[in-house]
Amino acid sequence: MIPKPVAYSILDLALVSENHSLKQTFNNALKLAQHAEDYGYKRYWLAEHHNAENIASTATSVLIGYVAEGTKSIKVGSGGIMLPNHSPLIIAEQFGTLGTLYPNRIDLGLGRAPGTDKETAEAIRTDFMQAAQSFPKEVEKIQTYFSIENEDAQVRATVAEGVEVPIYILGSSTDSAHLAAKKGLPYAFASHFATTHLWDAMAIYRKEFQPSEALEKPYVMAGVNIIIAETDEEADRLATSLIRMIVGIFTGRRAKVQPPTDMTEDLRDIMRNPQVHQMLKYSFIGSKSKVKAQVKEFLEQTKADELIAVTHLYDINDRIRSYKLFAEIMDELN
Repeated sequence: MIPKPVAYSILDLALVSENHSLKQTFNNALKLAQHAEDYGYKRYWLAEHHNAENIASTATSVLIGYVAEGTKSIKVGSGGIMLPNHSPLIIAEQFGTLGTLYPNRIDLGLGRAPGTDKETAEAIRTDFMQAAQSFPKEVEKIQTYFSIENEDAQVRATVAEGVEVPIYILGSSTDSAHLAAKKGLPYAFASHFATTHLWDAMAIYRKEFQPSEALEKPYVMAGVNIIIAETDEEADRLATSLIRMIVGIFTGRRAKVQPPTDMTEDLRDIMRNPQVHQMLKYSFIGSKSKVKAQVKEFLEQTKADELIAVTHLYDINDRIRSYKLFAEIMDELN
């Protein structure tokens, strides 16, 4: 058994598969969230990325609204909004509106990275680097805009004041761990791709955590790649789409998600590449029994409070099936 019950959630990029339209992609995101709600997932988060033809979660707050409208109880939010791309005032207004429309269901996860390449980041905001360096102050501005005490200020986000929208700090390095701890906010670490700093970041966050109005004790969410099928062989076959996605990231050729193929020795060699192997360190691929053992070990080691699962597959039905099996695993472990 694991040390304590652990919540489980989904991080989605609204991936665009080959021969799928954007409308299909958005419909599939909603379909997945509806199934996740039925399977007992705590939250469904969308990540902000730009200038990638295989990712459709660019207008993140708009898509959050679409998913929240089509679901009933699951929390929906950002994993995350890349704050240096935006004005804190505008984000407070957008999420204050969402929080009013869907009470106690909207999360605001905030990250510091651009979620894109250097040229696109500059096209989004010419002072991006300056905004990134001011990330702690920008987070503070959002907290102020959500505060009832801001009603006498000259600059207000009136639709956000007093609205319940929890803030989460996202991170892939140790910088964000210090910030989340200092502010007493929950911390979500991107260990589904940024594996190197996971242990240091968790240790810093837990050691330096200062209780706040938002949170009494540390709360760690850890990202994991999950691909589960009926057999190990079928899971390996489905994972070939993920491997080709990773190759696209390293080569700068980000194509739409490709259909799975048989696993070949060449693809296995790619998985053994030191960079790829490190990036996919916390990827649990296989049958239900195999993945259950891996997840149990990961939870025993990290003592994470919540797992946020990322499943990059070509076909929506394979994704839904994998998430169903993962929910079964978490229910059994809990």
